[in-house]
Amino acid sequence: MSQIVRKSILTIIFSVILLAGFAQRTKVNYLTTFDEKRLHFGFTLGINTLDFGVQHYTPIGSNPDFSLKQWTGDQIQVGPNDTIRSEISRNVAGFTVGIITSLRLTRDLNLRFMPGLSFGERRLIYNVPIIDVNEIYVNNNYEYSIKSTFLDFPLLIKYKALRINNNRPYVIFGVAYRQDISRTAKEDLVRLKKGGLYAELGAGWDTFMLFFRFSVEAKVSIGLNNQLGQAPDRTQRQYYTESIDRLTSNIFTLSFHFE
Repeated sequence: MSQIVRKSILTIIFSVILLAGFAQRTKVNYLTTFDEKRLHFGFTLGINTLDFGVQHYTPIGSNPDFSLKQWTGDQIQVGPNDTIRSEISRNVAGFTVGIITSLRLTRDLNLRFMPGLSFGERRLIYNVPIIDVNEIYVNNNYEYSIKSTFLDFPLLIKYKALRINNNRPYVIFGVAYRQDISRTAKEDLVRLKKGGLYAELGAGWDTFMLFFRFSVEAKVSIGLNNQLGQAPDRTQRQYYTESIDRLTSNIFTLSFHFE
């Protein structure tokens, strides 16, 4: 389990505990029949951080596709017994926006479809300098940035606890498909596959206000597919991609729902 997944689960738990402390303060109940509606809509805004789970070929020669001749005139000689490693250098905040369609199944269960658009970035740091024919670096650079723009299609089950005055905690779980529509050229050092399937788990807190319901939700999305694409063409070094066996995508999202 990656570090961001562990932190996300702890954040979800502590958020629910913290919000529980405010539940008993409200005296006037608003929107008392809101949860009885068969279908309702809304929109969501959020911030996200993207992470990778990286598995390497150690050494790089254990990759059957490893090419000994990496690049004509390459100053860095990489042999089959060398180890090239990469990991997330730091988290970068992104932005998420979407619409909400919620269908009431039972008193405590809702089916939620929340298509949206997410912008994010991941930065891989390598143990060898980054040499990119498309970039000019003043000093030795070991960090490679991968930007993504996702079309999100999550389908979730929302299980709600009993309402406490104007508050109602809940948990969510389900799956999501994401399509990366960002530009990925053939000469990129590390390319990602366009589509991916995710398992989703989270928790939130509904607050019923005078005219609408406001919710704060923390959710972790765990990638189920290998997202590593093909190595770049021969104008670039191959070892940045060929050193990686499996690359999974993980996402943490803190959302604010208005319904």
